[in-house]
Amino acid sequence: MAHPDMPPAPWTPLAPGVWSCTFGSPEGTPPLTLLGTTPDRAGLEALGGAPFPLDPAQITMQAVGRRTIVRLPLEAGDPVFGLGLQFVRTNHRGRTRHLRVNSDPKEDTGETHAPVPFYITGSGYGVLVNTARIVTIHCASTVRRGESTQVRDRNRDRDWKSTPPASGVEIVLSAPGAEVLVFAGPTPLHAVRRYNLFCGGGCLPPRWGLGFWHRTPTRFTDEEVAAEADEYRRRGFPCDVVGLEPGWHTASYPCSYEWAPDRFPDPPAFVARMAAAGFRVNLWEHAWVSPRAAIHAALEPYAGSHTVWGGLAPDYTLPEARAILEAQHEEHHVAAGVSGYKLDECDGSELTGSSWMFPAHAEFPSGRDGEEMRQVYGLLLQQMTADLFRRHDRRTYGLVRASSTGASPLPYVLYTDLYDHRRFVRALCNSSFCGLLFSPEVRSAKEAADWVRRMQTVCFSPLAMLNAWSSGTKPWSFPEVEHIVRKYIELRMRLLPYFYSAFARYREDGTPPFRAMALLPGSSGDLALADDQYMAGDDLLVAPLFADQSERKVLLPPGDWYDFESGERFAGGSAVTVTRPLESIPVFVRDGGIVPLMPPLPHTPRAGDTVALEVRHYGRRPGRFRLYDDDGETFAFERGARRFIDLQVEVDAAGRRQGGVAAPGGVGGLNYDPVTWTFLGTGMD
Repeated sequence: MAHPDMPPAPWTPLAPGVWSCTFGSPEGTPPLTLLGTTPDRAGLEALGGAPFPLDPAQITMQAVGRRTIVRLPLEAGDPVFGLGLQFVRTNHRGRTRHLRVNSDPKEDTGETHAPVPFYITGSGYGVLVNTARIVTIHCASTVRRGESTQVRDRNRDRDWKSTPPASGVEIVLSAPGAEVLVFAGPTPLHAVRRYNLFCGGGCLPPRWGLGFWHRTPTRFTDEEVAAEADEYRRRGFPCDVVGLEPGWHTASYPCSYEWAPDRFPDPPAFVARMAAAGFRVNLWEHAWVSPRAAIHAALEPYAGSHTVWGGLAPDYTLPEARAILEAQHEEHHVAAGVSGYKLDECDGSELTGSSWMFPAHAEFPSGRDGEEMRQVYGLLLQQMTADLFRRHDRRTYGLVRASSTGASPLPYVLYTDLYDHRRFVRALCNSSFCGLLFSPEVRSAKEAADWVRRMQTVCFSPLAMLNAWSSGTKPWSFPEVEHIVRKYIELRMRLLPYFYSAFARYREDGTPPFRAMALLPGSSGDLALADDQYMAGDDLLVAPLFADQSERKVLLPPGDWYDFESGERFAGGSAVTVTRPLESIPVFVRDGGIVPLMPPLPHTPRAGDTVALEVRHYGRRPGRFRLYDDDGETFAFERGARRFIDLQVEVDAAGRRQGGVAAPGGVGGLNYDPVTWTFLGTGMD
């Protein structure tokens, strides 16, 4: 039975521009508590305060049986962004989102690998439901009785819509309550930054994590893996990470986590051999423990009521279970020199009527049920494995198939078994609203144009990877375009100082390194809703082309923009149509933008290496870039061993440009020498 609307408890300030309110009686352990989230207080203080962005009198709660319904106002026409890793659209207004973890996202329902109950409005504030329960959010898709709306006759009115305009967001919880947090603006980017900082700040990957990755076929031996890596060097393709797929285990589906002696007889020697050639090793695994695993018996008392593929589903909210897995991984993986993990199949699949995840009614020793555990399992695996490397003062960077609230500081990038290029770009955009990272990995292609266009996109993403575990493809698999693919993998390496600095800013102030156009200051209208172009760092606008395209429209924000390669000037503030051959992807640099580039080395520099730096400046305006510098591998940056180097360009009255470097005091691990300047775009018309 529905109860009358009940006034909520007072909104409690938690940090500058962040408030909390508890509705009803929450149950279970919310993600931010489960992760032990520590907000970045200094970053939040630096961001400054802001007024509460909503009218508290218009926020109501209603209890209907076990459901809790929280209703918040929404301005007319205000778009709704966020809600996790979404593939179908960016603006969710007028849609209902069922935020359940599912590796086979149902068409436009909200179910996805990483559903995050956090939305951002175009008017510039964010709302988070801090719960491990499934949340359904009606994004102005339901109209309450008595709410003003225009009734239209479908047979006579061509403007009739299946979803009439509504004036509020309704959050439906399958639980008797939850904590709701509000993050103030004044812009969408401010709200996203507050969320990321409240979760602890963005992750800072090791420098090698931003190089190029290659995953080998699943049953390769150590010699076959080494031979494939050597081919990268022989052909002159940069590569930093080689990933091993399920065949490295003695058993997989479910997993043993133990090296197969017939394929990897001496793991430490193999990893050392790869390291000597400049390759890090990343291991695939999933969470379901094989009866053949040595740790199976020890984990049995801490496992859930249901198995997955015959393997245990451990309750990793329990410290005893975590300690068993961590000890095994530390002895057999980390001590051998392995650099990270690909955490697969922690998301379940229920699209076709079959299911390989434990069910919602599963029971776990901690008292949690399957619904709650499924929503947070990916978070638990990320945190456990990241902590392993932290204990050794080594940064890691890896891949994960499921994530949720609070993931901003975790050094993992999402991926999917889906393979639609356009949806990959949309997912990359959407991930930026909720503290997530996404890789539009390349696996295969039917023809050369698709191969090239996918490679171009992935090289402008958080993790540039060719995943050849099944296809066996190589960057040179289409010989007629091998030179184009090499160009973009080399460009990825050249852009490493730029991307690494963008991630440093992510950690420092919560600004996503790759972000949707809606997060640009002043973005509105068609520009804010653009979901096939995005910003990479502060100065690069990337507009991918797809296999069937040689031209496209690009929405340029106000101001002048310059082609990254040629320096050709384009007037912003409107859509421009650009034509590009297969050899080129549209990338634009804002007026005054500075892009630092290093040589296309075979692999990223090691700590203490000195590399040359070419600094490009575009256009007629002065510019400044904060180049980040640390050892690139350890957590010494948290102990003060880091610095930002200011790259500055001054422009005099005659349009002459002069570059300069200001390196303030501090310990820096990577030296840049020499520094040269390149000026593109006209100094004066």
